[in-house]
Amino acid sequence: MSETKQPVNPTPSEFMDDPVLQNRSRTREFFKKFFQRKTAVVAGCFILFLVIIAIIGPSIAPYDPAAYDYSAIRSGPTAQHLMGTDEFGRDVFSRLLAGARLSLGSALAAVIVGAALGTILGILAGYYGGILEALVMRSSDVLFAMPDILLCIAIVAIIGPGLINVIIAVTVFTIPSFARIMRSATLSVKGSLYVEVARSLGCPDSRILIKHIFPGTVQSMIVNFTMRIGSAILAASSLSFLGFGADVSAPEWGAMLSSGRNYIGVADHLILFPGLIIFLTVLAFNLFGDGLRDTLDPKVK
Repeated sequence: MSETKQPVNPTPSEFMDDPVLQNRSRTREFFKKFFQRKTAVVAGCFILFLVIIAIIGPSIAPYDPAAYDYSAIRSGPTAQHLMGTDEFGRDVFSRLLAGARLSLGSALAAVIVGAALGTILGILAGYYGGILEALVMRSSDVLFAMPDILLCIAIVAIIGPGLINVIIAVTVFTIPSFARIMRSATLSVKGSLYVEVARSLGCPDSRILIKHIFPGTVQSMIVNFTMRIGSAILAASSLSFLGFGADVSAPEWGAMLSSGRNYIGVADHLILFPGLIIFLTVLAFNLFGDGLRDTLDPKVK
């Protein structure tokens, strides 16, 4: 009879030499710490739900978001219209489902572009220092001197209204945040032993920045990315509310809130539901970002 081979657990030395086992251990530790933060887990589930709605929302909407029904103008929530209808008889619930793609998509696009530009500027400023660092940091200070929404309004007033211009405006106020955070993270990684070894071996700066500096700063970038999405959604919705963003007829959450403000006291559901979904979305991203930051922070037990 052939003997059955028993699985052999890796020895500590084998574990230290195997990067695959190390990555698995880090992943398990990350999820273990993250799932201990219940509010962050609930917020993450809500965000996942919103992403799914943004993808399939228009196809599962019970009504056409742009279909008028003049026989049901400003009707309250009913079995036929779960969240009521607006001033043109359009189903509010269907418009919220369709608007998830616009609101989340515009905010996500602005933060992605802002994160990419801010990360590049921050890493280069922290690594090279000198005039480049002074230029990036002073420019960031100038942009930080203005409140986010006022800066966005000023930019949109210059380049004109529209959803694309809103994305550009939100991108501009997102860049300084990433530039400052990534510059600080780069300064802490820049003096590490493995970076000094890479320099002594003659590695080019491009390789050091990509292979050594960026991986050491990516955690800070991910946390800030998550938290800035909530701010971007709030800014984009505010601009649409003020009439600088999406067209008032578009099913965008801020535009829906703007058109519904004319019927306060008459059809309160027109501002209740869009305002509630904006509030919950921003809160979810902030709570998820807080939980992610605490999970990735080695000082937090």
